[in-house]
Amino acid sequence: MNKLLVIILFFCCFSVNAQVTIERTKSDNDLKLSALPYYSYGKGVGLTSPDSLFQFNIRFRMQNRITYMQEEEEESTIDGQIRRLRLRFDGYVGDPRFLYAIQLSFAPGDVGEVREGENINIIRDAVVFYRPSNHWNIGFGQTKLPGNRQRINSSGALQLTDRTINNARFTIDRDFGFQLHNLNEYYDKFSYNFKGAISMGEGRNATDEPDNGLAYTGKVELFPLGAFTHDGTYFEGDLVREQKPKILVSGAYQFNNKARRTQGQLGNDLFEKRNMQSILLDAMLKYKGFSFQTAYMQRVANNPVTVNPDDTEDIEFVFTGHGVDYQMSYIFPSDIELIGRFSTQKVHEDISLYVPDTNQYSLGVTRYIWEHSFKAQAEFTFDTLSYANGSSGQNWYVRFQIEIGI
Repeated sequence: MNKLLVIILFFCCFSVNAQVTIERTKSDNDLKLSALPYYSYGKGVGLTSPDSLFQFNIRFRMQNRITYMQEEEEESTIDGQIRRLRLRFDGYVGDPRFLYAIQLSFAPGDVGEVREGENINIIRDAVVFYRPSNHWNIGFGQTKLPGNRQRINSSGALQLTDRTINNARFTIDRDFGFQLHNLNEYYDKFSYNFKGAISMGEGRNATDEPDNGLAYTGKVELFPLGAFTHDGTYFEGDLVREQKPKILVSGAYQFNNKARRTQGQLGNDLFEKRNMQSILLDAMLKYKGFSFQTAYMQRVANNPVTVNPDDTEDIEFVFTGHGVDYQMSYIFPSDIELIGRFSTQKVHEDISLYVPDTNQYSLGVTRYIWEHSFKAQAEFTFDTLSYANGSSGQNWYVRFQIEIGI
């Protein structure tokens, strides 16, 4: 009997101290405990504390692909791989105005080759944003710079299995530093965004000795007919089937002072530092399932070739030149999309002895099962190469890829 009284008193005390309230919502007649976190299911799986002091959201995605390829003067090969495997965490802590985003990568193609004395590139994004209002974002950490449209878009939001050859050579990539965004987007009238960044200029996860060279980036985005539906600038193809024409025109410029790598934030280490300038222009149109986008990219650097002082035959050079991309698509009511893309790349005469000019032609078919989060893609790509000595070459591949994620 004494034990029973102790148990009853314990539960009485617990119920008073815990202050747990039970609510029955009128909409779904469901019981909810106020002391439990709130779960949400949208872009990933989310958890919010009952006092709203933090929010945590988790997402994943992976790309599995197989490719049959034929490169000039080489035997045909078959390559199967996990191209990307990512985990992303985002939310806020203490105040919804203080946001964070973390993205980790685990696939070999993402992490890169492990080299002695260098970091393993697991961390892609680790950034904190302060959002004092709907019009301003202030960021600090490592994330994508405000560069060309296709680079800003997630690789999971692409229509074809990879970005263009010009994006691969001329893009500005992730970097560590400060960013400031002024956002003014409205669906029914002229809109515009201004974005700027001051960053280290060395790319992600760089731990080389500090220097006094920084990268300065600025970008302007214009929406003459209003902003795209559901942030449609951040994914390729008109999946939402815009009922009114939507247009984006944007331009970005970066000056990378005393850059150490052949492509600024990407590439091999140079033997001497170089100043680089990048110009990135984009345009996009979407209307009733039809999508068109084009881009111009250029990198400029004086004396781009650097030579190993211990071996004059060992060189590294800044990839200078320019390129243009054109991409067009239409998505049918069955959620099957046809895509065509043409890219042309002209290298600067200073490096023409080492790299050919390239034209690339791509045709693709994508079946969207759950928008860009779950889709199957098939692609045929053909390259023509033109060398400085007048010779030419050809490469081509056929690829199948499945993307899945939340």
